[in-house]
Amino acid sequence: MAALDAPIVALTAYTTPMARLLDPHCDLLLVGDSLGMVVYGMESTLAVTPDMMVAHAQAVVRGSQRACVAVDLPFGSYQESPQQAFRVAADIMARSGAGCVKLEGGLEMAETIHFLVTRGIPVIGHIGLKPQAVHTHGGFRTVGRGDEAEQIMEDAVAVAQAGAALIVIESTYEPLSRKIAQKLSVPTIGIGASPACGGQVLVAEDMLGLFGTFTPRFVRRFAELGREVDSAVAAYAQAVRERSFPGPAECVGMPVED
Repeated sequence: MAALDAPIVALTAYTTPMARLLDPHCDLLLVGDSLGMVVYGMESTLAVTPDMMVAHAQAVVRGSQRACVAVDLPFGSYQESPQQAFRVAADIMARSGAGCVKLEGGLEMAETIHFLVTRGIPVIGHIGLKPQAVHTHGGFRTVGRGDEAEQIMEDAVAVAQAGAALIVIESTYEPLSRKIAQKLSVPTIGIGASPACGGQVLVAEDMLGLFGTFTPRFVRRFAELGREVDSAVAAYAQAVRERSFPGPAECVGMPVED
């Protein structure tokens, strides 16, 4: 693996307020198509559109000053041909101001990655478990054991050789993820992969305890903000119902006791 001064810190972001909170601490903010599930309550990422990605990427770019902003190319927007991928990627970057795009796929997407990179579009690859292909994977699961290992290694090498700037390895058997990270000269970003990767990424809402519908094993909750939100809203509701809010301090023209 290429030597890094420090591991790459990456989190997903979908809104301006969240981007402003994450930006001082992160090297990479990923506007992931996971927003379909996290923000819109979809069952998968498959119904996410390029226009949705642009709107959220614009929001994140507005809230970011230092981190690189990357945007997922959604399902169906790039698999048809390299030319289709270029049109969609160029449009998303031009309209959002993001710095690069991410696309899923291994050996089968190497030509497309090369096509984009040679035309000035930085690309982050994504191998291992590919959420856009979750139905062909047989659901959300750890991949890379047994016969799958050789194919995933081939995918990693092909994506790196095609010119990807970074490669995300998702939900992949740790020994294989470690081997890939050590073999490639391209930095790898793990999510349920290995501490040997050149960096790590999580869905911010998972890490903060704000999204509890589905929590993968590889998520560590660094906070339980969902509980705090619940308590705060309950306190607000009680204050409204007992008419203790708003009080004098929140009302213009109402005398405030010393």
